[in-house]
Amino acid sequence: MFERALKFISLLCLLWIPAASAEIAISSARIWPAQDYTRLTLESKQPIRYNMFTLKNPERLVIDLDDVAINATLNELASKIGNDDPYIKSVRIGRFKPGVIRLVLDLKAEIKPQLFNLKPVAEYGHRLVLDVYPMVAIDPLMALAQQGETKLAASEPAPAATLIQEPDIKLKPVTPETVAPAVKPAPLARSELGNRILLVAVDAGHGGEDPGARGYRGTLEKDVTLSIARRLKAQIDDVPGMRAILIRDGDYFIPLGGRVEKARKAHADLFVSIHADAFVKSHARGSSVFALSEHGATSASARWLAKKENEADLIGGVNLAVKDPYLARTLLDLSQTATISDSMKLAKHVLRELGGINTLHRGHVEQAGFAVLKSPDTPSILVETAFISNPSEELRLKDDAYQEKMARAVLGGIKRYFAQNPALAKPRLAQNE
Repeated sequence: MFERALKFISLLCLLWIPAASAEIAISSARIWPAQDYTRLTLESKQPIRYNMFTLKNPERLVIDLDDVAINATLNELASKIGNDDPYIKSVRIGRFKPGVIRLVLDLKAEIKPQLFNLKPVAEYGHRLVLDVYPMVAIDPLMALAQQGETKLAASEPAPAATLIQEPDIKLKPVTPETVAPAVKPAPLARSELGNRILLVAVDAGHGGEDPGARGYRGTLEKDVTLSIARRLKAQIDDVPGMRAILIRDGDYFIPLGGRVEKARKAHADLFVSIHADAFVKSHARGSSVFALSEHGATSASARWLAKKENEADLIGGVNLAVKDPYLARTLLDLSQTATISDSMKLAKHVLRELGGINTLHRGHVEQAGFAVLKSPDTPSILVETAFISNPSEELRLKDDAYQEKMARAVLGGIKRYFAQNPALAKPRLAQNE
């Protein structure tokens, strides 16, 4: 009897030991290189324990992973490092000792790494995320100056009398049924603006780990928003006296607060975030424009949309150990109130222009607590170009000509706003002599 019990216990131990010591399989390995930073993501069904340190001469980053299996997915990571990656030269993977896999990242320069775990969310399992930042953050103004068109300068705004003078246009309430065709505003002339460059921060929503909404035919919101944002930048840059800076100029993720911070560092006069809406019902359609609210959402749908957009940080993957002053900001000061007032003016002009090329989902500007609009001193709007979840609008959003029209409509609203609201004095870019 005793021997039988002993054999049974031994059998249980044999069954238990492999399960307890089973190695974690990497189900997906992704890398998102960008000038701002490079992100490397390892996805698995269980959280991964790790240890990280750096080595000098040459610069290397070492990551030890506990109880992780070397499989084809992990080995493919080395081939995903491109020559155009600004920070990572190559990756080597091997078994360091029993139970420990070592990743050695050969670096192109000294870096500031962040390594953290993310819990499962949306379509993702557990993720181990490495963010590789440069030692000195990219200055958006310097990046713009290096395009060869501009140089850094600090200039006073042109006197109000010399700014473009447009007749006082009294706008009637806009409705989907009665919206008038877009009125083409007068151009902003270089001679009228002097050296004062009006800078617009154009933000392509989502990106990288965060695909945003998905259309019926598989179109990703992050791809549509980046394409329209690039077109809008090109059109703005063609206007004398105006320049645009792209908050995201590639397929990578930027936290919501980081988008606000980048626009502020560039001393942007305006912030325009481009999105493509989605709804559970495919017949929902039309364009919308949103501004920030201090006093709650103006409708249940605006509240729902703001909540959905604010969840981008959870899906895209934010290091919660790094505090974000913009997301935690309490909107009670007078400067924020004035900024929201200007945001509403900008939003109304843009909405009017959008009504000339597409159905409006609602005939007025809506407000809600969008985290990406929480700049304390930069008028900011969020443009939902159309419903990517509507099959017919999805097709239009993929069309080059329609994207150009959409960008031109947004630009039209921006120009009308600047014509009636001279920008504040900020450090600015001036053209080369």
